[in-house]
Amino acid sequence: MTVQFINSDQAAKLIPDNATIALEGFLGSDVAEEMLRSIRKRFDDEGHPKQLEIWHASGIGDGDAKGTNNLAAKGLLRRIVGGHWGLAPKLEPLVAANDFEAYNFPQGVLSQIFRDSAAHKPIQISRVGLGTFVDPDVEGGKLNDAAKAHDLVSKMQIHGKDYLAYEVPEPNIAILRGTFADEDGNITFDDEPLTLESTSIAMAAHNNGGKVFVQVKRIVKSGSMKPKDIRIPGLLVDYVVETADETMTMQSNTTQYNPDYVDADVIKPAGSIQVPLDAKKVIARRAAMFKQDSDNIVNYGIGKYPETVSLILKAEGSAENVTTTVEPGTFGGVPMGGGDFGCAIAPEATIDQPYMFDFYDGGGIDIAFLGLAELDHAGNINVSKFGPKIAGTGGFVNITQNTPTVVFTGTFTAGGLRESVVDGKLQIDQEGRRHKLVQDVEQITFSGPVAAENKQNIYYVTERAVFELTTGGIELIEIAPGMDLQTDILDQMDFKPLISGDLRYMDTRIFQEPLMGNTLNQADQLVQLPAAMH
Repeated sequence: MTVQFINSDQAAKLIPDNATIALEGFLGSDVAEEMLRSIRKRFDDEGHPKQLEIWHASGIGDGDAKGTNNLAAKGLLRRIVGGHWGLAPKLEPLVAANDFEAYNFPQGVLSQIFRDSAAHKPIQISRVGLGTFVDPDVEGGKLNDAAKAHDLVSKMQIHGKDYLAYEVPEPNIAILRGTFADEDGNITFDDEPLTLESTSIAMAAHNNGGKVFVQVKRIVKSGSMKPKDIRIPGLLVDYVVETADETMTMQSNTTQYNPDYVDADVIKPAGSIQVPLDAKKVIARRAAMFKQDSDNIVNYGIGKYPETVSLILKAEGSAENVTTTVEPGTFGGVPMGGGDFGCAIAPEATIDQPYMFDFYDGGGIDIAFLGLAELDHAGNINVSKFGPKIAGTGGFVNITQNTPTVVFTGTFTAGGLRESVVDGKLQIDQEGRRHKLVQDVEQITFSGPVAAENKQNIYYVTERAVFELTTGGIELIEIAPGMDLQTDILDQMDFKPLISGDLRYMDTRIFQEPLMGNTLNQADQLVQLPAAMH
């Protein structure tokens, strides 16, 4: 058929009730924001479309009103299967009230699942998610009671090994965003920092007999595009929506347009890097020591501690041979944080997100630095759910289950914690109100037992203690100078860890102002343990 050119209000009227929608976006990148707002406006005015089923791989929103926050209206949804939820807090009350079925699956699984849908495969088979809350033996990825009516992931064995089998959707609507469309409906991504799984989503909807909507900045003449620049062929596109508002084409949640996100011609000099000597720097320095010279491909998770590891490695001159990767598809450059997370300054290459997760799932990363919100006696980590707050897993499960060395980073306690570094020692000025090392995490986003079975190298780095995962649980291997083992560490945990017979103080260079000189760990003096602890 010939592609039709319409506005966003007309597009919203073409979305039927009970549609299954494959939705694209990563935070604020590649999001068809104008279309989402028009869909919500039509629902508020007419009560349609209603009972929509949404599948999206990444978190889509800004933590306030954008992205999937537009869909937070009673009756608008019947189901969401999403890779991350933390950017759409307006959905949380509806999830808690069981207004629709809510599921959280790994971002990598969902980014790849649209390829399977395009090929009419009934399930996606993966080991990603085993032992976590996604495993049907645990929670099956279900976020509320409404989701208990349908199992979207099951378990099977192949060659004696357990695998998860994820149900594959059959979308009849795709909602995407590109930069330019020509008169034949061909779509390019010239100004978009990412391409994500847009091609796969368009194919999935088209091959399942559905309609493909693409929001773009501008329409150009036929034949004006280079064939290799076209990411979505016009034969897959039914409707092109030329945006009427430039703010609906932002590259990210905080950047309207930065040419450095899509062009490596001008690389900005790094300059000197200054990180104040505080608990955050202590954590980052100790975590950075686990990087070996052979660890050249690195992933830094979102958050102040993983991002500070990157700064420390650069400051210490240990990042020259490092290629950073970010899950939506960038290699190299300078990965951005905050509302620009997913973008990179002058990336060396940008690939589709499903291929990045193929790379991750196959063990392509050498080492990953990620956050630590809750840790329990078995070495499990929770970063995805805290009471009514739904953060979601994002790419965390794919990365942590398939990377040979993973370093989790975070403070020992939370809630009012204040610390300082004085005379080469850590000092607790005010202890945190909440223990982060708990008997059992609220939700298993990372499985310690599965990692131990897979023989991964797993470390947990805090400002006052360092732990290593063993087959028997987590073992305390280092404490910070100035810390009392009993009062400052063991009494601030809800379980008793294994304690290394070779327990040592953390490298003293970590707690001093000068550069460390290199990131190799220099074992410091042994901690004198009470006889009862030997």
